[in-house]
Amino acid sequence: MKRLLITGASGLLGLNLALAAQQEHTVLGADRCALSGVPFEQICLDLLAAGAVERLFEAARPDWLIHCAALADLEACEADPALARRLNARLPGELAAACRTRGVKMIHISTDAVFDGTKPGRYTEDDAPAPLSLYARTKLEGEQAVLTANPKAIVARVNFYGFSPSGRRSLAEFFLNNLLAGTPVRGFTDVTFNPTFVGDLADLLLAMLAADLRGLYHTVGAETCSKYDFGRAIARRFGLDESLIAPASVEGSGLTARRAHNLGLEAHKLSTALGRPLPSFSTGLERFYAQYQQGYPQKIRSYQQPG
Repeated sequence: MKRLLITGASGLLGLNLALAAQQEHTVLGADRCALSGVPFEQICLDLLAAGAVERLFEAARPDWLIHCAALADLEACEADPALARRLNARLPGELAAACRTRGVKMIHISTDAVFDGTKPGRYTEDDAPAPLSLYARTKLEGEQAVLTANPKAIVARVNFYGFSPSGRRSLAEFFLNNLLAGTPVRGFTDVTFNPTFVGDLADLLLAMLAADLRGLYHTVGAETCSKYDFGRAIARRFGLDESLIAPASVEGSGLTARRAHNLGLEAHKLSTALGRPLPSFSTGLERFYAQYQQGYPQKIRSYQQPG
C-alpha cells in the first residue's frame, strides 16, 4: 500500500482515480475543498499560491504523485493565457522537482492535443509535437518542464471520458445528457481520437507506477474513432436514438481554439512495457454503461460541495 497524492482531486479524472485507488492505497486528494463526504483524505489548498508545493508535500508525505490538476478548457486557456501557463506549464515542473528531491514517483497527465493532426495514421511517442492551441502549447511546455526537472517521472498523454461531479465534463456526458433529453446534437466526423474510459485509465496509471516506468507514454485505449462515431456508439449501447446526432465538421463549429483533426495515438510502447493489451473501446463503454445502471453518476455528483 502506497501513499498516493492526487492533485485536481475534484476533477473528472482526479475523483474517479481517487475512488478507484483508495481500495488498495492511502489516497490524499489535493484541491480547493470542492468535495465533501469522499472516502479519502482531502488537502485543501491553492496550488498556485506562494509556498503551496512545499506545504503540499509536508502535509501529504506521498510515495506516489499523479498530477491531474490543469486548466483543461481550451476556450478558457485562450481567454486567460497567463493562468494557463502558470497551471499547465510552470506548476508541473515545480512538482516534478519536488518529487525528485523527495524520491517520490510521479505521473504528469498530459494530452493528445500536442499534435497538429496532419499525420496520416496514429502518432507515436517519437513524433514531433506541433500544438495548435494555447492549451496544447502550455501542456507541451508542462511535459518538457517535468522531464527536464525529473527524468524519472512519467508523462502520460491521455484522452478520457466518464462521469464527473458536475455531470458536464466529458464528451460522453455531453452525448448522453442530450440523447436522454431527446435534444439533437452534432458529432464531428473529422476529429478522430482514442476514447479511453476513465476507469480503464485509472487502472493503467496505477499499473505504470507499480511497474516503475519512466518517460513519455501514450496512455489511451486500443481503438481510434471519430467523435461522431463515438456518440453513436453511446446511443446504441444505451438504447437511445442515434439519429439525434448529426454529422458535422469541427471547422464550422465556431470554437475559438483550434482543434486538430487527427488525435489518434499509438500506444504499443505502453502495452509492451506493461506486458498486456490495452483496454478496448467496447470494454470501456460497457463499464461506463454499467456505472450508469448502478447509479454511479448520482453517487459521484453527491461528492460535489454545494455552491
